[in-house]
Amino acid sequence: MHRILFLGVIGALIGWITNILAIKLIFRPLNPVKIPIINFKIVGLIPKRRKEIAYTIGNVVEKELLSVEEIMDKIIQGDDKKRLVKIIKQKILQVVDEKMPPFIPSTFKVMITDYIDKVIEEEAEKMITNLGEELINKASSRIKIAKMVEDKINEFDLEKLEEIILQIARKELKHIEILGAILGLFIGIIQGIIIIYI
Repeated sequence: MHRILFLGVIGALIGWITNILAIKLIFRPLNPVKIPIINFKIVGLIPKRRKEIAYTIGNVVEKELLSVEEIMDKIIQGDDKKRLVKIIKQKILQVVDEKMPPFIPSTFKVMITDYIDKVIEEEAEKMITNLGEELINKASSRIKIAKMVEDKINEFDLEKLEEIILQIARKELKHIEILGAILGLFIGIIQGIIIIYI
């Protein structure tokens, strides 16, 4: 019985240590380490595939999470358009009032400003919507979210990137370590039973 327990504990230690090493090897070594006898280079998964990972994350962000169109739609919404129309109207009426010659009778001035006010009220929101659509088209041809995300990830220091990933997945990685210990324990117990009874 002691032998079975001993093999179970050894199996748990092996499983736990193996998973810790496997998790470490996702990130480390950051720079390739050459093994001289077999002429083989070891480098962590993320440092080795960093560019592919950055490219994939960039594409996922742009296609699945965030598009230029969505961002631009959020910039100018219904209430914003009304506020913008009000600001435009005030500015234009102020300029018209300042530039109108003093000899024009006040009745005509009121008629002119009322007409301008009405035209702005009817046309400005449509113009803002059209301008917004034009801006969206120009922005989507110029702004490439996927490329921006990809460049940002590639600019990260590898240690900083490791820190970010560990910060996000710390609990899950800890569970993987524990699961390795549990599986190792069961395998050790099964080996002990096989050794003793077969």
